[in-house]
Amino acid sequence: MILASVRRFTLPLIAGFGLVASAQLAAADTLKFGIISTESSQNQQPLWQPFLDDMSASLGMEVEPFFATDYAAVIQAMRFDQIDLAWYGNKSAMEAVDRAGGEVFAQTIPESGQPGYWSLMIVHQDSDLHSIDDVLANASGLVFGNGDPNSTSGYLVPGYYVFAENGIDASTAFKRTLNSSHETNALSVANRQVDVATFNSEGMERLEITAPEKAEQLRVVWKSPLIPSDPLVWRTNLPEETKENLRNFFFNYGETDAEQAILTPLQWDHFEASNNDALLPIRQLALFKKRADVANNDRLSDADREAQIAELDAQLEALNARLQALEGAMPEDAESEDVHAVASAG
Repeated sequence: MILASVRRFTLPLIAGFGLVASAQLAAADTLKFGIISTESSQNQQPLWQPFLDDMSASLGMEVEPFFATDYAAVIQAMRFDQIDLAWYGNKSAMEAVDRAGGEVFAQTIPESGQPGYWSLMIVHQDSDLHSIDDVLANASGLVFGNGDPNSTSGYLVPGYYVFAENGIDASTAFKRTLNSSHETNALSVANRQVDVATFNSEGMERLEITAPEKAEQLRVVWKSPLIPSDPLVWRTNLPEETKENLRNFFFNYGETDAEQAILTPLQWDHFEASNNDALLPIRQLALFKKRADVANNDRLSDADREAQIAELDAQLEALNARLQALEGAMPEDAESEDVHAVASAG
């Protein structure tokens, strides 16, 4: 557009360069923060804005939120450098690291003090379904609200523990399957629009505050092993100065009462340094699920099935070795079985 203006109005070339430089400076003065769609952006915006305002003041640049209708859009935005950092779930963070040039640099610590959260399967309070066995036995007559395909608690975790371990394909087992956000799933169950849905413990806690009458209509029929807390991911190619400024902001935030008041609606207490190794249990779980899917796939020949399982077992062995090496290097008082609980089925 600038070059077209130069041609059209025959401005001096140096003026064109000046405009380009100004545009680049303006872009450098804005940091784009991606936020996954656990609920509608109208609900998320007021919760996040005070935190983003504090970040903006600390960094000395505008911090602009990026909301999208699904997790994939936030991953793609990072891939094409349209956002600089993002709050992801573990599975979407893994995708961002693998496909979008992302790097884990921090982990959120919940206000509850728990090292993580739980995936849930929920039904209406008045439902005749009282256990996950009831759900699976009656699946062909039920409408199922599954999570976003890039959601850890809404898709990956129940996908393994509820479905893959039982040799069930969730996409075909139910009368009808829908993929939605945590909030939409919960409200759909409360309003009797679906019979059973995935959810998580953090979403339940929030719903008990924002819509207690809806939360009262829900009943949990399954709870997963503990899932590690959500990571924060930045673009690996961010300037080192920007990374250092972000470290200073995140790792010192939450020390005052005012900051705690801003973090509380986000259900966080503070942030701790992290890296891509925090995703190893999630990688392990994704491979467990894939292995179970292959083992239960009757369309594969015995030879193909054995070959694929052997390859997946080799990948799992490499992951296990990496986890053991990390645990061996970790101070004894810093080890936590909870961090790896979600991958314990292997």
